[in-house]
Amino acid sequence: MTSLALSIGLFIAGVGILGIVTPEALLTAARYGATPIGLYVVAALRLCFGFVLILAAAASRAPKTLRILGFIILVGGLITPFVGADRARAMLDWWGAQGPAIIRLWAGLPFALGVFVTFAVTPNTSAT
Repeated sequence: MTSLALSIGLFIAGVGILGIVTPEALLTAARYGATPIGLYVVAALRLCFGFVLILAAAASRAPKTLRILGFIILVGGLITPFVGADRARAMLDWWGAQGPAIIRLWAGLPFALGVFVTFAVTPNTSAT
């Protein structure tokens, strides 16, 4: 489960890097998720990510934080289908209208989150 959580952390950090380097590409990718089918796919991914983080938390460096994070992602996955494609597109349009600098700032959040998850699930190899 730890290797799967590591993959999730790297994926989340990669999404953040994509948004920092090319905000337009992140918006384009996000628009695929703002369709009725896309919302269900995003919801399923969030549910899987949340479950994996919760299950991997026990063997991590920050079990409580990872459990809380997994729970928040899990709840986000449960709520996602109820947002609706029209509202999701409206949120993306508003976000895109803020300009690339704001998108880059917001993309720093998934980058930091992914780095944290990656750090938390990697074994502590320092000699103590």
